[in-house]
Amino acid sequence: MLTPVVLHDAPGRPLLLLGPSLGTSVETLWSRCAALLRGGYHVVGWDLPGHGRSAPAAAGFGIPGLAKAVLELADRIRPEASFHYAGDSVGGAVGLQLMLDTPHRVTAAVLLCTGAKIGESAGWRQRAETVRADGTQAVVAGSIQRWFSPGFPEREPEVTEELLGALRAADPESYALVCEALATFDVRDRLAGIKIPVLAVAGADDQPAPPAGLALIAESVRDGRLVVLDGVAHLAPAESPAEVAALIDEHFAGRRTVDDVRAAGMAVRRAVLGDAHVDRAVAGTTGFTRDFQELITAYAWGEIWTRPGLDRRSRSMITLTALVALGHQEELAMHVRAARTNGLTVDEIKEVLLQAAIYCGVPAANTAFRIAQRVLDEE
Repeated sequence: MLTPVVLHDAPGRPLLLLGPSLGTSVETLWSRCAALLRGGYHVVGWDLPGHGRSAPAAAGFGIPGLAKAVLELADRIRPEASFHYAGDSVGGAVGLQLMLDTPHRVTAAVLLCTGAKIGESAGWRQRAETVRADGTQAVVAGSIQRWFSPGFPEREPEVTEELLGALRAADPESYALVCEALATFDVRDRLAGIKIPVLAVAGADDQPAPPAGLALIAESVRDGRLVVLDGVAHLAPAESPAEVAALIDEHFAGRRTVDDVRAAGMAVRRAVLGDAHVDRAVAGTTGFTRDFQELITAYAWGEIWTRPGLDRRSRSMITLTALVALGHQEELAMHVRAARTNGLTVDEIKEVLLQAAIYCGVPAANTAFRIAQRVLDEE
């Protein structure tokens, strides 16, 4: 089982899964890039077996096995929901496999420094033998040459050392098993079957996955585009985090599916109103009311309450005021409870109702105070 690593916690936003390169942890590779994303995603990375936070592998696996494990991880976060995907190197290979095996789950993908076949089988098997015999320290010097563009280790010594530290800490047997998985990976003849929008990002200085391999992906899939980054080698998210973040935001813009919106809406609805309230509403849904319930979940909660422009406290204050003005008493009681969940104090709720008395009318505020007092007494 792969271990999820939350890099940006936003449960109400579209899910973005990030995949690592061999020998790295997703945190060391992706954290700076994830912090620069502007699209408003719930960003979760995954670590390879025996790398970062994931436990060592108990047995061999192929790239299809890793893709299946990533899908199981996605289901633990949001069962059956679609997601965006970005992956570097072997993480990109897993992205290709996901799009081939479960195309209905991946909304769009950014594949970096990877290929439909990466390197030669004999080379991967030789590296697996080396690591089994001498540990991951034996491949550190070679990784410096493979991973980084000329001069990067001198310009960014801290980033370089963090990445090499993750390599040294990786479980040798798990590292070797990933090498063997890459030795058998080759989906070049299946790329034409991928219809999902793909952005292929190559590093101009990348030796393990040169731009030609990314160009093949971009040219072969139904909807592909190639970007080559100058002065970048094999770990683009670490070497050029701002540029990669901008490319990800641009590629995923406007690609939220109905499943994304509903999943985001249900997550926020539960967070604000509580599981008990939502479970009662879902249990009470009939054939007559189902479409209305889905409309509320997707439109009110998925489209509006998830927007980044206002925090939930502010949205609660606006909602209370509107409900007082319109005299929606049943909804008012529910949203007084929601306001408390969203962090409003009793005094702040009082101030909102006092303000509403001036602009919405004293009789409406009088009723609102009575309802709010009852709800607060129940606490």
